[in-house]
Amino acid sequence: MFDGKMKALTFSYDDGVVQDRRLVDLFNKYHLKATFNLNSAFFDTQRDIKVEGITVDHSKISAKEVQELYRGHEVAGHSITHPNLTIMEEKNVIHQVEEDRRVLSELAGYEVCGFAYPGGHDDDHTADIIRKHTGIRYARTIKSTCSFDVQSNLYRFNPTIYHRDWGKMEELVRTFIDLKPEKPTIFYIWGHAYEFDAKDEWALFEEYCKALSNREDIFYGTNKEILL
Repeated sequence: MFDGKMKALTFSYDDGVVQDRRLVDLFNKYHLKATFNLNSAFFDTQRDIKVEGITVDHSKISAKEVQELYRGHEVAGHSITHPNLTIMEEKNVIHQVEEDRRVLSELAGYEVCGFAYPGGHDDDHTADIIRKHTGIRYARTIKSTCSFDVQSNLYRFNPTIYHRDWGKMEELVRTFIDLKPEKPTIFYIWGHAYEFDAKDEWALFEEYCKALSNREDIFYGTNKEILL
């Protein structure tokens, strides 16, 4: 399933923030693969955001950066303007997803087929709209499973863990490294790069990246490479 291996590792990061530049450098350093979920209406916008009461930069990269910055990784959708899709009319859900996908595909230079629900808002109805009426082939939620099991519903795909759940992250990293499965397993980590700035947690995250890297029994891939 994963180039003959039973373990696969992938990362997913939302919002297309300027901190993605540092995160991509980190992933490249350790030969890890990630998917970056972008909002096409927000390129070049500048703003701050609060993370646990701490103000951090939430400015976005430019559209012209997309292809080169994320080269070797995957660009995926996150809607045009980051609304709650579950309270929108069907036609508006389709527009938010498909127009975002169209713009991102043009910027990336290939057809975008992945998606992350904005704000973590997802339900079966919205997932069904996306499955039936868009070119999206998988869509990620923010509901941690703390499991490495392969899932069958790719339109409400639940990640293993949120990256800043540090105690659980440490446990899962150790477990995954030691795991010798007889069936395919996926370790799926998600988050936002700007969150590392709040308490300067970059070095801590790098420790986990280093521990998981360069292992012969792990397949390293983007979300698309692992899920499809």
